[in-house]
Amino acid sequence: MRNEKISQFAGHKYLNLETYRKNGVAVATPVWFAEDEGVLYIYSLANAGKVKRIRNNPRVRVTPCDMRGIPKGEWVEARARILDDAEAERAHRLLDKKYGWMKKIGGLYSKLMKRERAAIAIELD
Repeated sequence: MRNEKISQFAGHKYLNLETYRKNGVAVATPVWFAEDEGVLYIYSLANAGKVKRIRNNPRVRVTPCDMRGIPKGEWVEARARILDDAEAERAHRLLDKKYGWMKKIGGLYSKLMKRERAAIAIELD
């Protein structure tokens, strides 16, 4: 069953990440992702709302989507965690490989602007 859940993300460029505010209201955000060994990896600015929400509540839902966030599969319950430096490097390598120059330019811009990034692992239930 878990393999079926992860297989729906194959061939997609975006996933819709649903995180939860302290009051329980869901917030969905389309993001780039890479998958490796059944784990989905994303990244964001470290001070972004989704990162703050994950710190407060690691329970999330995800589904493959288009760039506007329109779902292209079934929502899946999952748990997210913010990665330490060593794991984050690996996540960024996977994302760089998938998104190529577009991701690398974004990373360079973040460094130039001194914007801290956070890498996040998402494990499906």
